[in-house]
Amino acid sequence: MCGPKAPKDPETKRSFFYIMKQKEIYGAKAPDGTGIQFLYQSDGRLENSAEIVGNITDKEMLELMGSVTGFRKLVHSIGVAVEMENPSDNVTFIFQMYGKTDLYGGGTNLEINLKGDGSEGRIYLSEADWKPDDNVPGQIKILMDEPDKTGNVSVRFYLNDGFVAPEQEEEAAVDVNGQLYKEMIAKSLIQKGNTYRINKLIEKAQKGEAVTIAYIGGSITQGAGATPINTECYAYKSFHRIKSLLGDGDNIHFVKAGVGGTPSELGMIRFDKDVLRGKAVDAVIVEFAVNDEGDETKGNCYESLVRKILMLPNVPAVILLFAVFANDFNLEERLSPVGKLYDLPMVSIKKAVTEQFYKKEDRVLTKNQFFYDSFHPSNLGHTIMSDCISYLFEQIMSDNENISGGKSNSNGIANDIKPVVSTKPVIGNSFDEIKLMDRVHGYNKATISEGDFKEVDTSLQSVEMDESLEMVPEFPDNWMYDGTTSGNGTSFEMEIECKSLVLVFKDCGEIDTAKAKAYVDGKMVRELNPYENGWLHCNPVILFDEKESRNHRVEVVVDEEYRDRKFTILGFGYVE
Repeated sequence: MCGPKAPKDPETKRSFFYIMKQKEIYGAKAPDGTGIQFLYQSDGRLENSAEIVGNITDKEMLELMGSVTGFRKLVHSIGVAVEMENPSDNVTFIFQMYGKTDLYGGGTNLEINLKGDGSEGRIYLSEADWKPDDNVPGQIKILMDEPDKTGNVSVRFYLNDGFVAPEQEEEAAVDVNGQLYKEMIAKSLIQKGNTYRINKLIEKAQKGEAVTIAYIGGSITQGAGATPINTECYAYKSFHRIKSLLGDGDNIHFVKAGVGGTPSELGMIRFDKDVLRGKAVDAVIVEFAVNDEGDETKGNCYESLVRKILMLPNVPAVILLFAVFANDFNLEERLSPVGKLYDLPMVSIKKAVTEQFYKKEDRVLTKNQFFYDSFHPSNLGHTIMSDCISYLFEQIMSDNENISGGKSNSNGIANDIKPVVSTKPVIGNSFDEIKLMDRVHGYNKATISEGDFKEVDTSLQSVEMDESLEMVPEFPDNWMYDGTTSGNGTSFEMEIECKSLVLVFKDCGEIDTAKAKAYVDGKMVRELNPYENGWLHCNPVILFDEKESRNHRVEVVVDEEYRDRKFTILGFGYVE
Protein backbone atom coordinates (compact mmCIF):
# COMPACT_ATOMS: atom_id res chain seq x y z
CA MET A 1 0.00 0.00 0.00
CA CYS A 2 1.36 3.37 -1.04
CA GLY A 3 1.11 6.49 1.05
CA PRO A 4 0.21 9.89 -0.36
CA LYS A 5 2.70 11.37 -2.78
CA ALA A 6 4.42 14.58 -1.80
CA PRO A 7 3.16 17.60 -3.73
CA LYS A 8 5.42 19.42 -6.15
CA ASP A 9 7.27 22.42 -4.84
CA PRO A 10 5.07 25.47 -5.28
CA GLU A 11 5.96 27.64 -8.23
CA THR A 12 7.53 30.98 -7.50
CA LYS A 13 4.83 33.61 -7.20
CA ARG A 14 5.04 35.72 -10.32
CA SER A 15 3.81 39.17 -11.12
CA PHE A 16 1.04 39.14 -13.72
CA PHE A 17 -1.46 41.27 -15.56
CA TYR A 18 -4.67 40.54 -17.43
CA ILE A 19 -5.22 41.12 -21.13
CA MET A 20 -8.76 39.72 -20.87
CA LYS A 21 -10.99 39.54 -17.84
CA GLN A 22 -14.34 37.75 -18.07
CA LYS A 23 -14.50 38.56 -21.79
CA GLU A 24 -17.61 37.21 -23.51
CA ILE A 25 -17.05 34.51 -26.12
CA TYR A 26 -19.35 32.88 -28.65
CA GLY A 27 -18.64 29.83 -30.79
CA ALA A 28 -19.60 30.79 -34.34
CA LYS A 29 -20.17 27.80 -36.59
CA ALA A 30 -16.97 26.68 -38.31
CA PRO A 31 -16.93 24.78 -41.64
CA ASP A 32 -16.41 21.48 -39.82
CA GLY A 33 -19.48 22.03 -37.62
CA THR A 34 -17.59 22.98 -34.45
CA GLY A 35 -17.59 26.40 -32.77
CA ILE A 36 -14.84 29.00 -33.05
CA GLN A 37 -14.15 32.48 -31.65
CA PHE A 38 -11.37 34.70 -33.04
CA LEU A 39 -9.79 37.37 -30.84
CA TYR A 40 -7.33 39.43 -32.86
CA GLN A 41 -4.18 40.66 -31.09
CA SER A 42 -2.10 42.23 -33.88
CA ASP A 43 -1.80 45.88 -34.95
CA GLY A 44 -1.53 47.24 -31.41
CA ARG A 45 -4.53 45.40 -29.98
CA LEU A 46 -2.47 43.35 -27.52
CA GLU A 47 -0.63 46.39 -26.20
CA ASN A 48 -3.90 48.27 -25.88
CA SER A 49 -5.47 45.43 -23.91
CA ALA A 50 -2.46 45.43 -21.58
CA GLU A 51 -3.04 49.15 -20.94
CA ILE A 52 -6.81 49.00 -20.51
CA VAL A 53 -7.28 45.67 -18.76
CA GLY A 54 -3.91 45.17 -17.11
CA ASN A 55 -3.20 48.81 -16.21
CA ILE A 56 0.26 48.58 -17.81
CA THR A 57 1.93 51.95 -18.33
CA ASP A 58 5.57 50.84 -18.63
CA LYS A 59 6.59 51.70 -22.21
CA GLU A 60 9.26 49.00 -22.40
CA MET A 61 6.76 46.29 -21.48
CA LEU A 62 4.24 47.58 -24.02
CA GLU A 63 6.86 47.71 -26.78
CA LEU A 64 7.99 44.15 -26.05
CA MET A 65 4.51 42.87 -26.84
CA GLY A 66 4.80 44.15 -30.42
CA SER A 67 7.04 41.28 -31.53
CA VAL A 68 7.42 37.58 -30.77
CA THR A 69 11.01 38.17 -29.68
CA GLY A 70 9.91 40.80 -27.17
CA PHE A 71 6.90 38.76 -26.12
CA ARG A 72 9.14 35.83 -25.18
CA LYS A 73 11.43 38.16 -23.24
CA LEU A 74 8.51 39.55 -21.23
CA VAL A 75 6.12 36.63 -20.71
CA HIS A 76 6.96 33.55 -18.64
CA SER A 77 3.61 31.79 -19.06
CA ILE A 78 -0.01 32.41 -20.00
CA GLY A 79 -2.86 31.66 -17.62
CA VAL A 80 -6.18 30.84 -19.27
CA ALA A 81 -9.56 30.23 -17.63
CA VAL A 82 -12.78 29.57 -19.56
CA GLU A 83 -16.26 29.44 -18.06
CA MET A 84 -19.02 27.84 -20.10
CA GLU A 85 -22.67 27.27 -19.23
CA ASN A 86 -21.82 23.57 -19.07
CA PRO A 87 -18.61 23.23 -17.00
CA SER A 88 -17.80 19.88 -18.63
CA ASP A 89 -17.51 21.39 -22.13
CA ASN A 90 -14.15 20.91 -23.80
CA VAL A 91 -12.42 24.08 -24.99
CA THR A 92 -9.15 24.50 -26.88
CA PHE A 93 -7.31 27.81 -26.49
CA ILE A 94 -4.73 28.74 -29.16
CA PHE A 95 -2.53 31.82 -29.16
CA GLN A 96 -1.24 32.03 -32.73
CA MET A 97 1.88 33.94 -33.68
CA TYR A 98 1.81 35.43 -37.19
CA GLY A 99 4.66 34.55 -39.53
CA LYS A 100 6.89 37.02 -41.34
CA THR A 101 6.71 35.35 -44.76
CA ASP A 102 3.68 33.11 -44.20
CA LEU A 103 1.28 35.23 -42.14
CA TYR A 104 -1.13 32.52 -40.98
CA GLY A 105 0.92 29.37 -41.45
CA GLY A 106 4.45 30.32 -40.46
CA GLY A 107 4.08 31.13 -36.77
CA THR A 108 4.02 29.16 -33.53
CA ASN A 109 0.73 28.07 -31.97
CA LEU A 110 0.61 28.15 -28.17
CA GLU A 111 -2.15 25.69 -27.30
CA ILE A 112 -3.92 24.30 -24.25
CA ASN A 113 -7.00 22.10 -23.77
CA LEU A 114 -9.35 23.12 -20.95
CA LYS A 115 -12.67 22.35 -19.37
CA GLY A 116 -15.22 25.13 -19.24
CA ASP A 117 -15.30 25.10 -15.45
CA GLY A 118 -13.30 28.28 -14.86
CA SER A 119 -10.16 26.58 -13.61
CA GLU A 120 -6.95 28.12 -14.90
CA GLY A 121 -4.56 26.27 -17.15
CA ARG A 122 -1.03 27.45 -17.92
CA ILE A 123 0.93 27.61 -21.16
CA TYR A 124 4.66 27.76 -20.43
CA LEU A 125 6.55 29.58 -23.16
CA SER A 126 9.74 27.65 -22.40
CA GLU A 127 8.00 24.44 -23.51
CA ALA A 128 6.87 25.77 -26.92
CA ASP A 129 8.44 24.66 -30.19
CA TRP A 130 9.11 28.13 -31.58
CA LYS A 131 9.33 28.58 -35.36
CA PRO A 132 11.94 30.63 -37.26
CA ASP A 133 9.24 32.54 -39.18
CA ASP A 134 7.65 33.97 -35.98
CA ASN A 135 7.00 37.68 -36.33
CA VAL A 136 4.27 39.19 -34.12
CA PRO A 137 1.59 37.93 -31.69
CA GLY A 138 -1.34 37.48 -34.04
CA GLN A 139 -4.66 36.09 -32.83
CA ILE A 140 -6.32 33.97 -30.20
CA LYS A 141 -8.63 31.17 -31.32
CA ILE A 142 -11.04 29.46 -28.95
CA LEU A 143 -12.37 26.16 -30.27
CA MET A 144 -15.52 24.44 -28.97
CA ASP A 145 -16.93 21.00 -29.76
CA GLU A 146 -20.24 22.54 -30.85
CA PRO A 147 -21.27 25.95 -32.27
CA ASP A 148 -23.59 28.57 -30.76
CA LYS A 149 -22.26 28.20 -27.23
CA THR A 150 -21.44 31.19 -25.04
CA GLY A 151 -19.09 31.72 -22.13
CA ASN A 152 -16.31 33.99 -20.99
CA VAL A 153 -12.53 33.83 -20.92
CA SER A 154 -9.87 35.37 -18.73
CA VAL A 155 -6.24 35.53 -19.88
CA ARG A 156 -3.30 36.79 -17.89
CA PHE A 157 0.42 37.02 -18.59
CA TYR A 158 2.78 35.84 -15.88
CA LEU A 159 6.02 37.78 -16.22
CA ASN A 160 9.62 36.73 -16.37
CA ASP A 161 11.96 37.76 -13.57
CA GLY A 162 12.82 41.44 -13.74
CA PHE A 163 9.36 42.61 -14.81
CA VAL A 164 6.66 43.79 -12.42
CA ALA A 165 3.02 44.57 -13.17
CA PRO A 166 0.81 46.89 -11.11
CA GLU A 167 -1.89 45.51 -8.87
CA GLN A 168 -4.91 44.42 -10.87
CA GLU A 169 -8.01 46.50 -10.09
CA GLU A 170 -11.40 45.05 -9.23
CA GLU A 171 -14.31 46.59 -11.09
CA ALA A 172 -17.72 47.42 -9.67
CA ALA A 173 -20.80 46.18 -11.46
CA VAL A 174 -22.41 48.73 -13.78
CA ASP A 175 -25.80 50.02 -12.65
CA VAL A 176 -27.64 50.49 -15.95
CA ASN A 177 -30.71 51.75 -14.09
CA GLY A 178 -28.88 54.33 -11.99
CA GLN A 179 -29.02 58.10 -12.34
CA LEU A 180 -25.35 58.41 -13.32
CA TYR A 181 -25.88 55.94 -16.16
CA LYS A 182 -28.90 57.91 -17.41
CA GLU A 183 -26.94 61.15 -17.29
CA MET A 184 -24.11 59.49 -19.25
CA ILE A 185 -26.51 58.36 -21.97
CA ALA A 186 -28.06 61.84 -22.21
CA LYS A 187 -24.63 63.36 -22.96
CA SER A 188 -24.52 61.41 -26.23
CA LEU A 189 -27.13 63.60 -27.90
CA ILE A 190 -25.30 66.28 -29.90
CA GLN A 191 -28.46 67.49 -31.59
CA LYS A 192 -31.89 66.25 -32.55
CA GLY A 193 -31.65 68.29 -35.71
CA ASN A 194 -34.60 68.62 -38.06
CA THR A 195 -36.95 65.83 -37.01
CA TYR A 196 -39.27 66.03 -40.04
CA ARG A 197 -38.00 62.82 -41.65
CA ILE A 198 -37.92 60.81 -38.42
CA ASN A 199 -41.46 61.93 -37.69
CA LYS A 200 -42.56 60.77 -41.13
CA LEU A 201 -41.16 57.37 -40.17
CA ILE A 202 -42.99 57.45 -36.83
CA GLU A 203 -46.27 58.31 -38.55
CA LYS A 204 -45.92 55.44 -41.02
CA ALA A 205 -45.13 52.96 -38.26
CA GLN A 206 -48.06 54.11 -36.15
CA LYS A 207 -50.38 53.66 -39.15
CA GLY A 208 -49.15 50.08 -39.64
CA GLU A 209 -47.33 50.89 -42.87
CA ALA A 210 -44.06 49.13 -43.69
CA VAL A 211 -41.02 50.86 -42.21
CA THR A 212 -37.35 49.88 -42.60
CA ILE A 213 -34.55 51.07 -40.31
CA ALA A 214 -31.06 50.44 -41.69
CA TYR A 215 -27.52 50.62 -40.33
CA ILE A 216 -24.34 51.05 -42.37
CA GLY A 217 -20.80 51.25 -41.04
CA GLY A 218 -17.66 49.32 -40.22
CA SER A 219 -16.93 46.43 -37.91
CA ILE A 220 -18.75 47.99 -34.94
CA THR A 221 -21.94 48.05 -36.98
CA GLN A 222 -21.19 44.51 -38.14
CA GLY A 223 -21.22 43.68 -34.43
CA ALA A 224 -17.57 43.03 -33.63
CA GLY A 225 -17.07 42.56 -29.90
CA ALA A 226 -20.68 41.45 -29.39
CA THR A 227 -21.25 37.80 -28.50
CA PRO A 228 -23.26 36.54 -30.23
CA ILE A 229 -22.66 39.08 -32.93
CA ASN A 230 -26.16 39.03 -34.40
CA THR A 231 -28.27 39.71 -31.30
CA GLU A 232 -25.89 41.51 -28.91
CA CYS A 233 -24.73 44.18 -31.37
CA TYR A 234 -25.84 47.78 -30.94
CA ALA A 235 -27.73 47.76 -34.25
CA TYR A 236 -29.97 44.83 -33.31
CA LYS A 237 -30.53 46.11 -29.77
CA SER A 238 -31.33 49.69 -30.77
CA PHE A 239 -33.60 48.53 -33.59
CA HIS A 240 -35.67 46.42 -31.23
CA ARG A 241 -35.87 49.25 -28.71
CA ILE A 242 -37.02 51.67 -31.43
CA LYS A 243 -39.40 49.04 -32.75
CA SER A 244 -40.99 48.76 -29.30
CA LEU A 245 -41.36 52.54 -29.12
CA LEU A 246 -43.16 52.46 -32.47
CA GLY A 247 -45.63 49.80 -31.45
CA ASP A 248 -43.55 46.64 -31.94
CA GLY A 249 -45.40 45.65 -35.09
CA ASP A 250 -44.30 43.22 -37.77
CA ASN A 251 -44.41 46.14 -40.22
CA ILE A 252 -41.08 47.45 -38.86
CA HIS A 253 -38.06 45.91 -40.57
CA PHE A 254 -34.31 45.74 -39.88
CA VAL A 255 -31.29 46.05 -42.20
CA LYS A 256 -27.75 45.74 -40.87
CA ALA A 257 -24.90 46.33 -43.32
CA GLY A 258 -21.65 46.70 -41.39
CA VAL A 259 -18.40 45.54 -43.00
CA GLY A 260 -15.25 45.38 -40.90
CA GLY A 261 -12.24 47.52 -41.74
CA THR A 262 -14.00 49.58 -44.40
CA PRO A 263 -14.55 53.35 -44.65
CA SER A 264 -17.31 55.47 -46.17
CA GLU A 265 -15.20 55.38 -49.35
CA LEU A 266 -16.44 51.80 -49.71
CA GLY A 267 -19.78 52.39 -47.98
CA MET A 268 -20.95 54.79 -50.67
CA ILE A 269 -20.24 52.15 -53.35
CA ARG A 270 -21.92 49.24 -51.62
CA PHE A 271 -24.88 51.20 -50.23
CA ASP A 272 -27.31 50.21 -52.99
CA LYS A 273 -26.52 46.48 -52.86
CA ASP A 274 -26.05 46.10 -49.11
CA VAL A 275 -28.64 48.53 -47.72
CA LEU A 276 -31.30 49.22 -50.32
CA ARG A 277 -31.34 45.79 -51.99
CA GLY A 278 -33.90 47.11 -54.45
CA LYS A 279 -36.22 48.41 -51.70
CA ALA A 280 -36.82 51.68 -49.88
CA VAL A 281 -35.54 52.48 -46.38
CA ASP A 282 -37.02 55.02 -43.95
CA ALA A 283 -34.00 55.73 -41.75
CA VAL A 284 -30.28 55.04 -42.03
CA ILE A 285 -27.86 55.18 -39.10
CA VAL A 286 -24.40 55.97 -40.51
CA GLU A 287 -21.37 54.87 -38.46
CA PHE A 288 -17.96 55.62 -40.00
CA ALA A 289 -16.43 57.96 -37.40
CA VAL A 290 -13.67 55.50 -36.47
CA ASN A 291 -13.12 53.94 -39.90
CA ASP A 292 -12.57 57.03 -42.01
CA GLU A 293 -9.04 57.95 -40.93
CA GLY A 294 -7.80 56.35 -44.16
CA ASP A 295 -10.41 58.07 -46.35
CA GLU A 296 -8.39 59.62 -49.15
CA THR A 297 -10.86 62.52 -49.46
CA LYS A 298 -10.90 63.47 -45.75
CA GLY A 299 -14.68 63.61 -45.63
CA ASN A 300 -15.80 64.07 -49.25
CA CYS A 301 -16.82 60.39 -49.44
CA TYR A 302 -18.64 60.64 -46.10
CA GLU A 303 -20.62 63.72 -47.10
CA SER A 304 -21.33 62.17 -50.50
CA LEU A 305 -22.78 59.08 -48.81
CA VAL A 306 -24.96 61.23 -46.53
CA ARG A 307 -26.21 63.28 -49.48
CA LYS A 308 -26.80 60.12 -51.52
CA ILE A 309 -29.15 58.84 -48.80
CA LEU A 310 -30.88 62.18 -48.23
CA MET A 311 -31.64 62.52 -51.95
CA LEU A 312 -33.42 59.17 -52.22
CA PRO A 313 -36.98 59.57 -53.58
CA ASN A 314 -38.69 58.47 -50.37
CA VAL A 315 -36.73 61.03 -48.25
CA PRO A 316 -35.37 58.74 -45.50
CA ALA A 317 -34.00 60.09 -42.24
CA VAL A 318 -30.24 60.04 -41.71
CA ILE A 319 -28.75 59.74 -38.22
CA LEU A 320 -25.02 60.26 -37.75
CA LEU A 321 -23.45 58.01 -35.12
CA PHE A 322 -19.94 58.72 -33.82
CA ALA A 323 -18.37 55.66 -32.19
CA VAL A 324 -15.03 55.81 -30.37
CA PHE A 325 -11.86 53.73 -29.98
CA ALA A 326 -10.26 52.84 -26.66
CA ASN A 327 -7.56 55.48 -27.23
CA ASP A 328 -10.37 58.11 -27.34
CA PHE A 329 -10.02 58.56 -31.11
CA ASN A 330 -12.79 59.36 -33.51
CA LEU A 331 -13.40 61.76 -36.39
CA GLU A 332 -16.33 63.59 -34.86
CA GLU A 333 -14.65 66.98 -35.26
CA ARG A 334 -14.13 66.36 -38.99
CA LEU A 335 -17.51 64.80 -39.74
CA SER A 336 -20.00 66.59 -37.46
CA PRO A 337 -20.04 69.73 -39.67
CA VAL A 338 -21.85 67.53 -42.22
CA GLY A 339 -24.59 66.91 -39.67
CA LYS A 340 -24.75 70.58 -38.76
CA LEU A 341 -25.06 71.70 -42.39
CA TYR A 342 -27.97 69.36 -43.14
CA ASP A 343 -29.42 69.69 -39.62
CA LEU A 344 -29.28 65.95 -38.96
CA PRO A 345 -29.70 64.05 -35.69
CA MET A 346 -26.25 63.24 -34.27
CA VAL A 347 -25.28 60.84 -31.50
CA SER A 348 -21.78 60.76 -29.98
CA ILE A 349 -20.62 57.72 -28.03
CA LYS A 350 -17.40 59.59 -27.30
CA LYS A 351 -19.26 62.41 -25.57
CA ALA A 352 -21.20 59.88 -23.51
CA VAL A 353 -18.44 57.64 -22.16
CA THR A 354 -14.96 59.08 -22.60
CA GLU A 355 -14.94 61.82 -19.96
CA GLN A 356 -16.30 59.55 -17.24
CA PHE A 357 -13.56 56.92 -17.88
CA TYR A 358 -11.10 59.26 -16.16
CA LYS A 359 -13.17 60.12 -13.11
CA LYS A 360 -12.20 58.60 -9.78
CA GLU A 361 -15.60 59.42 -8.37
CA ASP A 362 -18.94 59.13 -10.16
CA ARG A 363 -17.42 56.85 -12.79
CA VAL A 364 -20.11 54.68 -14.35
CA LEU A 365 -17.84 52.09 -15.98
CA THR A 366 -14.21 51.48 -16.91
CA LYS A 367 -12.69 51.21 -20.36
CA ASN A 368 -12.26 47.49 -19.79
CA GLN A 369 -15.99 47.16 -19.19
CA PHE A 370 -16.95 49.19 -22.27
CA PHE A 371 -14.40 47.82 -24.74
CA TYR A 372 -13.99 44.27 -25.97
CA ASP A 373 -10.63 45.18 -27.48
CA SER A 374 -8.91 48.39 -28.51
CA PHE A 375 -11.43 49.03 -31.29
CA HIS A 376 -14.72 47.36 -30.49
CA PRO A 377 -17.31 47.55 -27.68
CA SER A 378 -18.12 44.64 -25.38
CA ASN A 379 -21.69 43.43 -24.97
CA LEU A 380 -22.11 46.17 -22.37
CA GLY A 381 -20.54 48.68 -24.75
CA HIS A 382 -22.97 47.70 -27.49
CA THR A 383 -25.83 48.08 -25.01
CA ILE A 384 -24.66 51.61 -24.19
CA MET A 385 -24.48 52.48 -27.90
CA SER A 386 -27.99 51.12 -28.32
CA ASP A 387 -29.25 53.15 -25.38
CA CYS A 388 -27.73 56.32 -26.85
CA ILE A 389 -29.55 55.84 -30.17
CA SER A 390 -32.78 54.89 -28.39
CA TYR A 391 -32.48 58.04 -26.26
CA LEU A 392 -32.60 60.15 -29.42
CA PHE A 393 -35.87 58.53 -30.50
CA GLU A 394 -37.29 58.79 -27.00
CA GLN A 395 -36.57 62.52 -26.89
CA ILE A 396 -38.13 63.13 -30.29
CA MET A 397 -41.23 61.15 -29.39
CA SER A 398 -41.47 62.98 -26.07
CA ASP A 399 -41.38 66.29 -27.94
CA ASN A 400 -44.14 65.03 -30.22
CA GLU A 401 -46.29 64.07 -27.26
CA ASN A 402 -45.88 67.49 -25.72
CA ILE A 403 -46.77 69.22 -29.00
CA SER A 404 -49.49 67.06 -30.49
CA GLY A 405 -50.97 65.11 -27.60
CA GLY A 406 -49.33 61.77 -28.14
CA LYS A 407 -49.13 61.36 -31.93
CA SER A 408 -46.45 62.31 -34.35
CA ASN A 409 -47.33 65.24 -36.58
CA SER A 410 -44.43 65.85 -38.92
CA ASN A 411 -46.17 68.67 -40.77
CA GLY A 412 -46.76 70.57 -37.55
CA ILE A 413 -43.38 70.00 -35.97
CA ALA A 414 -40.84 70.88 -38.62
CA ASN A 415 -40.47 71.33 -42.33
CA ASP A 416 -38.10 69.17 -44.31
CA ILE A 417 -34.51 70.29 -44.68
CA LYS A 418 -33.66 72.49 -47.66
CA PRO A 419 -33.15 70.61 -50.95
CA VAL A 420 -29.89 68.70 -50.70
CA VAL A 421 -29.06 68.91 -54.39
CA SER A 422 -28.83 72.72 -54.21
CA THR A 423 -26.93 72.83 -50.89
CA LYS A 424 -23.24 73.66 -51.17
CA PRO A 425 -21.31 70.86 -49.39
CA VAL A 426 -19.23 71.62 -46.34
CA ILE A 427 -16.50 69.12 -47.34
CA GLY A 428 -17.36 67.80 -50.79
CA ASN A 429 -19.90 65.92 -52.90
CA SER A 430 -17.88 64.41 -55.74
CA PHE A 431 -19.50 61.01 -55.29
CA ASP A 432 -23.20 61.83 -54.69
CA GLU A 433 -24.25 59.71 -57.65
CA ILE A 434 -21.69 56.92 -57.47
CA LYS A 435 -22.75 53.50 -58.75
CA LEU A 436 -21.32 49.99 -58.51
CA MET A 437 -19.94 48.21 -61.56
CA ASP A 438 -18.93 44.54 -61.51
CA ARG A 439 -19.60 41.42 -63.60
CA VAL A 440 -23.34 41.69 -62.92
CA HIS A 441 -23.88 45.43 -62.54
CA GLY A 442 -22.81 46.85 -65.88
CA TYR A 443 -22.43 50.36 -67.31
CA ASN A 444 -23.30 51.08 -70.93
CA LYS A 445 -20.41 53.52 -71.31
CA ALA A 446 -17.78 50.97 -70.25
CA THR A 447 -16.18 48.32 -72.46
CA ILE A 448 -14.18 45.67 -70.64
CA SER A 449 -11.52 43.24 -71.84
CA GLU A 450 -10.87 41.03 -68.84
CA GLY A 451 -7.70 39.38 -70.17
CA ASP A 452 -6.44 36.85 -67.65
CA PHE A 453 -8.79 38.25 -65.00
CA LYS A 454 -11.32 35.63 -66.07
CA GLU A 455 -11.92 33.73 -62.83
CA VAL A 456 -14.36 34.55 -60.02
CA ASP A 457 -12.89 34.68 -56.51
CA THR A 458 -14.99 32.93 -53.85
CA SER A 459 -12.58 33.45 -50.96
CA LEU A 460 -13.94 36.82 -49.92
CA GLN A 461 -14.53 38.98 -46.89
CA SER A 462 -17.88 37.84 -45.55
CA VAL A 463 -20.12 39.41 -42.92
CA GLU A 464 -23.25 38.71 -40.91
CA MET A 465 -26.11 40.75 -42.34
CA ASP A 466 -29.30 41.75 -40.52
CA GLU A 467 -30.28 39.31 -37.75
CA SER A 468 -28.59 36.30 -39.34
CA LEU A 469 -25.37 34.51 -38.46
CA GLU A 470 -25.00 33.37 -42.06
CA MET A 471 -21.88 34.83 -43.66
CA VAL A 472 -22.61 36.88 -46.78
CA PRO A 473 -19.65 37.45 -49.16
CA GLU A 474 -18.86 41.00 -50.22
CA PHE A 475 -18.48 41.66 -53.97
CA PRO A 476 -19.01 38.09 -55.21
CA ASP A 477 -19.27 39.18 -58.88
CA ASN A 478 -15.59 40.00 -59.24
CA TRP A 479 -12.71 39.50 -61.66
CA MET A 480 -9.82 37.34 -60.43
CA TYR A 481 -6.42 36.78 -61.98
CA ASP A 482 -5.20 33.29 -60.98
CA GLY A 483 -1.61 32.71 -61.99
CA THR A 484 -1.42 29.54 -59.89
CA THR A 485 -3.37 27.58 -62.51
CA SER A 486 -3.26 29.54 -65.75
CA GLY A 487 -2.62 32.94 -67.23
CA ASN A 488 0.44 34.68 -68.54
CA GLY A 489 -0.16 38.12 -67.07
CA THR A 490 -2.55 39.61 -69.62
CA SER A 491 -3.91 42.81 -68.08
CA PHE A 492 -7.48 43.84 -67.32
CA GLU A 493 -8.44 46.67 -69.67
CA MET A 494 -11.42 48.99 -69.73
CA GLU A 495 -12.56 51.92 -71.86
CA ILE A 496 -14.92 54.04 -69.77
CA GLU A 497 -16.62 57.43 -69.96
CA CYS A 498 -17.07 58.96 -66.51
CA LYS A 499 -15.73 61.74 -64.31
CA SER A 500 -14.76 59.73 -61.22
CA LEU A 501 -13.65 56.13 -60.76
CA VAL A 502 -12.89 54.11 -57.62
CA LEU A 503 -11.28 50.66 -57.85
CA VAL A 504 -12.07 48.11 -55.13
CA PHE A 505 -9.57 45.28 -54.77
CA LYS A 506 -9.11 42.41 -52.35
CA ASP A 507 -6.65 42.74 -49.49
CA CYS A 508 -5.21 39.47 -48.24
CA GLY A 509 -2.21 38.25 -46.27
CA GLU A 510 -1.95 34.86 -47.99
CA ILE A 511 1.40 33.95 -49.56
CA ASP A 512 -0.11 33.28 -53.01
CA THR A 513 -1.36 36.88 -53.37
CA ALA A 514 0.00 39.14 -56.11
CA LYS A 515 0.72 42.84 -56.27
CA ALA A 516 -0.47 44.95 -59.20
CA LYS A 517 -0.56 48.45 -60.64
CA ALA A 518 -3.39 50.57 -62.01
CA TYR A 519 -2.88 52.74 -65.11
CA VAL A 520 -5.12 55.50 -66.42
CA ASP A 521 -4.50 56.67 -69.99
CA GLY A 522 -1.10 54.98 -69.95
CA LYS A 523 0.05 56.58 -66.70
CA MET A 524 0.57 54.53 -63.54
CA VAL A 525 -1.69 56.06 -60.87
CA ARG A 526 -1.83 53.47 -58.06
CA GLU A 527 0.22 50.63 -56.69
CA LEU A 528 -2.19 47.92 -55.56
CA ASN A 529 -0.64 46.07 -52.63
CA PRO A 530 -2.93 43.49 -50.96
CA TYR A 531 -0.31 43.00 -48.23
CA GLU A 532 -0.45 46.61 -47.07
CA ASN A 533 -3.19 45.87 -44.53
CA GLY A 534 -2.44 42.16 -44.34
CA TRP A 535 -5.90 40.71 -43.78
CA LEU A 536 -8.89 39.70 -45.84
CA HIS A 537 -11.04 42.73 -46.64
CA CYS A 538 -12.13 45.14 -49.36
CA ASN A 539 -9.85 48.04 -50.24
CA PRO A 540 -11.18 51.03 -52.24
CA VAL A 541 -8.76 53.42 -54.00
CA ILE A 542 -9.58 56.43 -56.17
CA LEU A 543 -8.13 56.20 -59.69
CA PHE A 544 -9.36 59.63 -60.78
CA ASP A 545 -11.84 62.31 -59.69
CA GLU A 546 -12.51 65.05 -62.24
CA LYS A 547 -15.10 67.78 -62.72
CA GLU A 548 -16.16 66.70 -66.22
CA SER A 549 -16.96 63.29 -67.68
CA ARG A 550 -14.67 62.08 -70.47
CA ASN A 551 -13.23 58.90 -71.95
CA HIS A 552 -10.45 57.08 -70.12
CA ARG A 553 -8.48 53.90 -70.70
CA VAL A 554 -7.93 51.94 -67.48
CA GLU A 555 -5.57 49.00 -67.03
CA VAL A 556 -4.81 46.74 -64.07
CA VAL A 557 -1.52 44.89 -64.52
CA VAL A 558 -0.14 42.21 -62.19
CA ASP A 559 3.50 42.86 -61.32
CA GLU A 560 5.78 40.59 -63.33
CA GLU A 561 7.40 38.93 -60.31
CA TYR A 562 3.95 37.99 -58.94
CA ARG A 563 2.35 36.53 -62.07
CA ASP A 564 2.26 33.02 -60.61
CA ARG A 565 -0.05 34.30 -57.84
CA LYS A 566 -3.58 35.72 -57.48
CA PHE A 567 -5.09 39.19 -57.62
CA THR A 568 -8.78 40.14 -57.43
CA ILE A 569 -10.61 43.21 -58.70
CA LEU A 570 -13.77 43.24 -56.59
CA GLY A 571 -15.50 45.99 -58.54
CA PHE A 572 -15.58 49.68 -59.39
CA GLY A 573 -17.50 52.72 -58.27
CA TYR A 574 -18.12 55.25 -61.04
CA VAL A 575 -19.76 58.66 -61.40
CA GLU A 576 -21.11 59.42 -64.87
